[in-house]
Amino acid sequence: MLCQDRASGLKAVIALHSTALGPALGGTRFYPYASEEAAVADALNLARGMSYKNAMAGLDHGGGKAVIIGDPERIKSEELLLAYGRFVASLGGRYVTACDVGTYVADMDVVARECRWTTGRSPGNGGAGDSSVLTAFGVFQGMRASAQHLWGDPTLRGRKVGVAGVGKVGHHLVEHLLSDGAEVVITDVRDDSVRRITEKHPEVAVAADTGALIRTDGLDIYAPCALGGALSDETVPVLTASVVCGAANNQLAHPGVEKDLADRSILYAPDYVVNAGGVIQVADELHGFDFDRCRAKAAKIFDTTLAIFARAKEDGIPPAAAADRIAEQRMADARRR
Repeated sequence: MLCQDRASGLKAVIALHSTALGPALGGTRFYPYASEEAAVADALNLARGMSYKNAMAGLDHGGGKAVIIGDPERIKSEELLLAYGRFVASLGGRYVTACDVGTYVADMDVVARECRWTTGRSPGNGGAGDSSVLTAFGVFQGMRASAQHLWGDPTLRGRKVGVAGVGKVGHHLVEHLLSDGAEVVITDVRDDSVRRITEKHPEVAVAADTGALIRTDGLDIYAPCALGGALSDETVPVLTASVVCGAANNQLAHPGVEKDLADRSILYAPDYVVNAGGVIQVADELHGFDFDRCRAKAAKIFDTTLAIFARAKEDGIPPAAAADRIAEQRMADARRR
């Protein structure tokens, strides 16, 4: 669905990939895309990823995603968000929206004034608040499962972990890693995001950029926590880490990258599996949010990740392909019912 409201300057795309398991659920990304074509392509890819993420998280939701085109620092306004809410509402509940890159709890509170199919709202407006807390917790569980699978112990104590992107999710992940005794190296395009961590934790090292981070000597785990496409023909050959496990969506730049990782004996924890903590939270908001219940569900990402690694070994395929098979089977079963 292409959305435009000239009065507010809104230009957006809402993409629905599947409703086999229930209403499509996925966040709203606000980003200055180079073109409308790029925005459409990103919305479609992200919507597909949400179908698989929701299926693997055991949620009764299909996959959808929305993108608002433009720089949120420049054009975001109350009028624009209200106009966007009206477009979401026009779908009659087939799509449920939430926060994503460039959108925040306060934004969802505004959208919700025009659309009751809005999650990620503030507690004062009947919501659960910031979903990045449980997203980071789920990624941490995925890392623990990766450590268990590869090294026989779920602890990250003494492991060197590189986190690319320490914004909404990444900075929470760093806290989990430090609490578990990991050695942490970070990078981010925003200096203020880096300072927020280093001022509190001066022991955290800083890499000049992502290229330097992925080449860091002795790196055990690489955690992409910014935008997608982090694993590509250019980055995979120079990765020094033995594990990739991060919060970013659509980390594989194109089909086949998962095999390149496997050929280099790099264990990949599928992104849409380990970063599902946030969507678990916003889905629960629709039924009366309970943080402890959500945290218990997000903790199961540890077991789900281990099950994927076991399926990958059994079928002789990369973990990303194993996760896809499991998710596709759940969606197919739902369609048959």
